[in-house]
Amino acid sequence: MLCLGAHPDDVEIGCGGTLLELASRPQTTVSAVVMTGTPERRGEAEDATPRFFPGAQVTVLDLPDSRLPQHWDPLKIALEELGRQHRPDLLFAPRIDDAHQDHRLLGRLVSTVWRDALILHYEIPKWDADLTPPTHYVAVSSGNARRKVELLNLSFPTQLGRDWWDDELFLGLMRLRGIENRSKYAEGFFASKARLDLGDEGGRR
Repeated sequence: MLCLGAHPDDVEIGCGGTLLELASRPQTTVSAVVMTGTPERRGEAEDATPRFFPGAQVTVLDLPDSRLPQHWDPLKIALEELGRQHRPDLLFAPRIDDAHQDHRLLGRLVSTVWRDALILHYEIPKWDADLTPPTHYVAVSSGNARRKVELLNLSFPTQLGRDWWDDELFLGLMRLRGIENRSKYAEGFFASKARLDLGDEGGRR
């Protein structure tokens, strides 16, 4: 799996519960790449993902926060280089219609680099009120839902003073997505294209 975030904490907010659910799966590896990050937030990002998925490899690039559209070429070049290094079966990235310009651009560019991976676009709650109904869900156990919130608070102390950062928001969104797919908690994702490999008569795929 490859997890892409525009900023430190994007991946963990967007799919942290899913990472916790997958952490016990054998033969699964995770790489996370964050496009921006101040020195202080870089350290947070490097420590965070392995807490959600032990053994995860984290890379933080030095593109400018909140300015990714003005740096389209460097971002595209960075993604193309990542595409040569990583051929994931499953890729997580921000939504293509996210109201934040950094999220939106990254979400749109990933499908131009990884054309044969299943791309699930995660959602991030924010002031802009841009949430829409997901196309796919991953059920998250009650324990992992609460663990996600604990790890978010532990991993990103620079964000604790923000008025939108609180346990009720993170648990509430997972509870809402859980109701929508008949589970206690869930994370919602968006996929514009998915391929089903059904195999041929000889059993080959």
